[in-house]
Amino acid sequence: MSTALLAASQTLQAVLLAALQGDGILSVLFPPLGPSVVSLATPDGMVDQDQTGVSVWLYRVVRDEQLLNRPPSRLPPDRLRPPPLPMRLHYLMTPMMRGNAGEPAPETDQHVLGAVLRSFHQQPILAGAALAGALRGTDRQISVRLESPGLEELARVWDTLDQPYRASLCYEVSVVEVESEQPDAHGPPVLRSEPELGQARPLLLEGALP
Repeated sequence: MSTALLAASQTLQAVLLAALQGDGILSVLFPPLGPSVVSLATPDGMVDQDQTGVSVWLYRVVRDEQLLNRPPSRLPPDRLRPPPLPMRLHYLMTPMMRGNAGEPAPETDQHVLGAVLRSFHQQPILAGAALAGALRGTDRQISVRLESPGLEELARVWDTLDQPYRASLCYEVSVVEVESEQPDAHGPPVLRSEPELGQARPLLLEGALP
C-alpha cells in the first residue's frame, strides 16, 4: 500500500499520545486536558503553527537491502504476487514544550523524553490494536528501535531545520512494506518429485481441489 509510511507514522503518533495521556504529570498538558499535541510536523513546523508537544519527524527513508530480493509470494499454486518494497524509517522525536510565559521548558522536555523512552522500551513491537491508519486491522507488525547517531550525523539533521538544537531522540522503524500495485502474475505450479515413481506432479496446497 502506498500509505504504509503514513500509517507507520500515525501508529507512532497514536502510541505516543496514549503514553503521554497516561502519565500522571504530563497528562494535564495533552488532550483532553491540555493543548499540546503529538505532531508529524518538523520542530520548526510546530513553531510556525504555534504548537507545543512532541515532533515525530520522519527525516530519512531507506530500503532494507537484506529483504530487497525476496521472491514473489505464491498464493494459489499457479499465481505469484510481486514482493513488497521493504523500507526502514528513521524518525527524530523532539519535545517542543513551553512554560506559562512561552519560554522553553527544559524540565518538561526531559520528562517527555523519558516518557518516549519508556513507551517504546515497554512496547518495541507494534501490532494488532496498536496499529493505526491503513495498518489498522491487518496482521502486520513494526519494530521500533532506539538509535544513537553520532554528533556529526545529528548535527547534519538539525542543520536542515530553522531551529536551534534541542534534546531529541532518534528511532528506526522497520520493516514497513510498500506493496506493489501490479496484478498477480501467472506462474508454473510448484512441482515435487515422487521418488517411488521417478516422476513429478503439481504440488497441491492444503484445501486445493485435485
